[in-house]
Amino acid sequence: MTTPDTLLSGARAKPAPAEVPVHELIRLRWSPRAFSDDPVSDAQLKAIFEAARWAPSAFNEQPWAFVIARRSDGEAFERMLSCLNANNQGWTRHAAALVFAAARLEMTSKPGPNKTALYDLGQAVAHIGLQATAEGIAVHQMVGFDADRATEVAAIPPEYRCLTAFALGYPGDPAALPDALRERELAARVRKPVSEFVFGGSWQQSAGL
Repeated sequence: MTTPDTLLSGARAKPAPAEVPVHELIRLRWSPRAFSDDPVSDAQLKAIFEAARWAPSAFNEQPWAFVIARRSDGEAFERMLSCLNANNQGWTRHAAALVFAAARLEMTSKPGPNKTALYDLGQAVAHIGLQATAEGIAVHQMVGFDADRATEVAAIPPEYRCLTAFALGYPGDPAALPDALRERELAARVRKPVSEFVFGGSWQQSAGL
């Protein structure tokens, strides 16, 4: 099975070409589409979702919730897989697990909407991505799915909004992907420079970074 160290070498590795040093987990985290057939243990899954548990949230509401189906679950996995678009189904079916991520839109500590629920869910999933990387496991998040159908299939209650889906598992061989996806898998990773999204004092003013 893959470990964080072995993710640094071979066809499965795509460490970020950071302009300044950042934590190695940040460099190693990426979103492959090629997954191996290796299962992810319950202990690793528990650790991954424990990381989500400790994400920050407004008023400590912890509005996130996740529905998971392992590939070994058979029918449950296929039901959730059917909510993805055809392109995503093609490669996600090889992942160890598929997850729907949802956020509770109303506060529990006081009346009214939770204005940061979706933001908080995003932070929880970011924690998941980093902990998974520490376990040698890849996470690929998706919006290419039918959220209404996912809500029905996973019996997500109406006070929650199903926002995204993600596949997780051990990285596999890009050679197993169709040509178009393999090209994307092997393409260089690119990001905007910090100067394009960090401003000093007011919008579009240089922060000197």
